[in-house]
Parts: sequence; C-alpha cells; structure tokens
Amino acid sequence: MEAQKTAVEAIVALTGVERRVVAEFIRKFYLAGVKDPKRLTFKGLQAFARG
Repeated sequence: MEAQKTAVEAIVALTGVERRVVAEFIRKFYLAGVKDPKRLTFKGLQAFARG
C-alpha cells in the first residue's frame, strides 16, 4: 500500500495529473503484481507522458 501512495504522489507532483486518475491507474498495476514503488512510478510516468 505504501508503494502505491509513493508512486501516486510522485506522478502527481511531476505531471500535474489529477490524483484520482493516477490512483486508479497505479492501483491496476499494483493489483497486477507490481509492488516496487520505483517501477510503479516509472510505468505511470511513461503512460502519462504518452497521453
């Protein structure tokens, strides 16, 4: 759970995307088995940089 919070805070701070949207996105990765906060943050930043 702490990994999710860390990733969400980092992505919101770096991109300015709405917290709710980021949290939903990160939750999907977390439930898929990605538990490392660095990996969650990286994957989130990649996704939000594209769109």
